[in-house]
Amino acid sequence: MQTIEQLLESKNIRVTAMRMLIYKFLAEKEIAVTLSDIENAFEKADRTTLYRTIKTFEDKGIVHQIDDGTGITKYALCEEGCNCDIKNDLHLHFHCNNCKETTCLTDHKIPQIKVPNGFVSENVNLVVKGICDKCSG
Repeated sequence: MQTIEQLLESKNIRVTAMRMLIYKFLAEKEIAVTLSDIENAFEKADRTTLYRTIKTFEDKGIVHQIDDGTGITKYALCEEGCNCDIKNDLHLHFHCNNCKETTCLTDHKIPQIKVPNGFVSENVNLVVKGICDKCSG
C-alpha cells in the first residue's frame, strides 16, 4: 500500500504538510465532503490553499466532484486505479434525504451512455436519493 507521500508524488503533486493533511482528512471520511467541511476541519488554514489543494487533487485524479442536486459541490477520494474517465469509471452516488450525506457507491457502475453523433459528453452524474442504511435502520 502506498503512503500519502508516494501517492502524491506518483501523481506529480508536490508534497506539502497541508496536502497530506487534507488527503488524510478525505481518506477518513466515508461520505463526500464540501469545501466548507474542509475549511471547518482546518480553521487556521488559508482558504485559498484549501481550495487550490482540492482543485489540484481533482485535476490529478485524486478526488472527484459530486453534484448531488443540493447546489453545493461535494468531493470524494477516487478509488485506487480510478481515473474518473467518463468512459470507464462512472459510479452511482447516493444522497440521503434524512441526514443529507452523499456517499459514493463505487461497486455500482453506470453503464456507458451513448449520445447521438455530434454530441460530446463532458460529465455524467447519477444520484440516487432516498434514505441511507444508517437512517433506515
